[in-house]
Amino acid sequence: MQPIESKFVESKPIESKLAPLNDTLLGILKKIPSQSGVYHYFDSEGRLLYVGKAKNLKNRVKSYFKFTPKLSVAPNLSPRITQMVCQIASMRYIVVENENDALILENSLIKQLKPKYNILLRDDKTYPYLCVDMSAEFPRITLTRKILKSPNVRYFGPYSTGARDLLDSLYESFNLAQKESCLKGKKACLFYQIKRCLAPCEGKVSKEAYSKILQKALECIHNPKKILGILEDKMQFLSENLRFEEAMVLRDRIRKIRQINPLSSVDFARVEDLDIFVLESEGNKGVLVKFFVRGGRVVSSATNAIKSQYEINLEEVYTQSLINYYSNALPIKPKQILIPYDFGKKRAELERFLSEKLGKKVLLHFPKSGDKKKLCDLALQNAREALKFNASNEENLLFALKDLFVLQSVPYKIEIFDTSHHRGKQCVGAMVVYEDGFSKESYRHYLLQGSDEYSQMREMLERRIKDFEVESPPDLWVLDGGIGQINLARDLLGSAGVNLEVVGIAKEKLDSKAHRAKGAALDILRDERGREYRLSSSDKRLQFLQKLRDEAHRFAITFHQKQKQKTMQQSKILELKGIGKATQKRLLAYFGSFENIRGASLEELEKVLPKNLAKSVYDGLME
Repeated sequence: MQPIESKFVESKPIESKLAPLNDTLLGILKKIPSQSGVYHYFDSEGRLLYVGKAKNLKNRVKSYFKFTPKLSVAPNLSPRITQMVCQIASMRYIVVENENDALILENSLIKQLKPKYNILLRDDKTYPYLCVDMSAEFPRITLTRKILKSPNVRYFGPYSTGARDLLDSLYESFNLAQKESCLKGKKACLFYQIKRCLAPCEGKVSKEAYSKILQKALECIHNPKKILGILEDKMQFLSENLRFEEAMVLRDRIRKIRQINPLSSVDFARVEDLDIFVLESEGNKGVLVKFFVRGGRVVSSATNAIKSQYEINLEEVYTQSLINYYSNALPIKPKQILIPYDFGKKRAELERFLSEKLGKKVLLHFPKSGDKKKLCDLALQNAREALKFNASNEENLLFALKDLFVLQSVPYKIEIFDTSHHRGKQCVGAMVVYEDGFSKESYRHYLLQGSDEYSQMREMLERRIKDFEVESPPDLWVLDGGIGQINLARDLLGSAGVNLEVVGIAKEKLDSKAHRAKGAALDILRDERGREYRLSSSDKRLQFLQKLRDEAHRFAITFHQKQKQKTMQQSKILELKGIGKATQKRLLAYFGSFENIRGASLEELEKVLPKNLAKSVYDGLME
C-alpha cells in the first residue's frame, strides 16, 4: 500500500509559533480534497497532537471546527477532542487510494509517532503456538510464531503465557524425540540413556508405538489438567526426597501452565473457532481481554492493561487492537470475532480489512443473546476483575514526575539509556524499560562504533528511533547525561516527527570529578527546556530516576564486561597462532573487529602488513 499523494500543508513555519485556530489554517481547511486519507494536527510548537483517518478528508476534518463567525471548536465533541482542537495551529494530510489503506496507515503512524491525543496500545506481540507436523515419520511438538510450510501441521493456541513451560513439561513426561538432531543422528544419545527418548534414530521404537505416545502428549495440550497431575505428583516426590530446588522449579511451572486457561472447564458445544475482544474502562484506565475459542472451548486468554492520558474511547481501542492483532500472519483463523460494541457503519470497513488480512471472509459480531453473548459477558467479568487490580504502586510518583518536569503526559512507560566503554574500546550501549516495574524482556544491547559518549549516544538513539515501527515509542526517555545529550535526542526525535519527551540525569562534578557519595549522590536533573532541578537526596522522585539510571548503568556495564572478556579470549587465541599484540592492534585499526580479521583474504591482509607477515597471519588464521 502506497499513498498516491502526500501533502505537507501547514500554516507557517513552526518557528513562527502561530496561535491555534489561525486564519492561515482556516484557508488550508477550506482546500482539503474529498478523498480518503490520513490527517495530522500540530500545535504551535510543532508537536504532533493527533493522527486520524477518513473516507472523505474534507468532511471529516471540517467536522472538528466551527467556521463562523470565526474559526473555533465545533460543539458536541468529547472533552479530549475539544481540548485537542483548541491547540491546533497547523496540519498535514496524506491522500491514499481507499478507506482500507487509510485505516492501515493511520494505525502505523500512531504506533511510530505516538501523537499526544491518540490512544496507543502497547500490546503488539504475536502469541506463540504449539504445532506438530503429522507428515513427519516421528513427529515432534515445537513452538512457533509463524505459519509453517507443510500443509499437515496441526496448531494449538495461541498462548499468551506458559507455552514454553507446557512444551518442556511434555518432553519431560513423554518419551518423544527430544531434539531435531536426535532424528537426524544414527546413534542413540544421552536422552536414550536417561530414559527420556526411545531412540527412533536406531529404530528402537515403531511408528505405531511412537504415535500412541504422541497422542497422549496432544491430549495434554487439549486438556492441560492432565499434565498438571503428572507435574504435581513429580513435585511431591521431589519434595519428599528433600530436592526442594527442583520442586520449586516445578511449582513455578505448574503456576504458569494454570494461567494458560483459567476457563478450561467452560465448554460451548455449539461454538467453534472464535476470537473475543472485550474492553472494560474507568476514566483513563482500561483492560482489554482476549478469549480464544477453538473447537467450542476457551483454550487461552490474554489481558492487556491500558493507561491513557485522557478518557478511553471504545471505538479507537477496539479498532487499534483488531488491526494490531490481525496484521500478523495467524496459523489458526477465527470464523467470527465477537466484540460487545456496535461499530455501526464502520463495521463493514473493518470486515474488509480483516478479510484481506486473513484471506477469507471474517465477520465482526455484536452478540445480543445466546452462547456468544455469554462468552462476551464472561470476558467482561474477567476484565472488570483485572481492572480492580490494575493500579500501580508507583503511579503517584509518575504523576509527580509529570508535574515536576511539566510533561505533556504521565510517563507510564519509560526507556532509559546509558553507554559504556574503556578508552574508546568495546563501546556498547544499553536501553532498559520501565513499565509497572522493569520490563526485562524489552531490554536492548547495542554494539557501537562511536569514539566518544556523544557520538555513541547518537548512534544508539538513531537505531532506537528506526525501531519505532516495530516497538512503539514510550512516554519518556531518560538519558544518562546533560543538556548536550538532551538536545541531541530532541533533534533526532524532531527530525523523525515523534512526539516524545526527554529528561537527563547527571552526577554533579566536584573538582572535575563526578560526586558519587552513596546515599547522598548530588545528581542534577534537566528537562528538554534546559532547566535544572537539584532535589534533596531523600526526594522520592530523584531516588526513582536514580534507580532507573543505575539499572541502565548495570546493564551496560555487564554487557561491556562480556565484550571485553570476549575480546581478550580472541586476542589470546590469535597469540597462540603466532599473531602478537602489536600486529593485532594494526589489524584491528584497519578491519575494526576480530571477526573481520578472521574473514580477511590474503590480499586484504597485505594492504596492512608486509607480505611475509601477512602470509604468516593468513596461514595462522586458516589453521
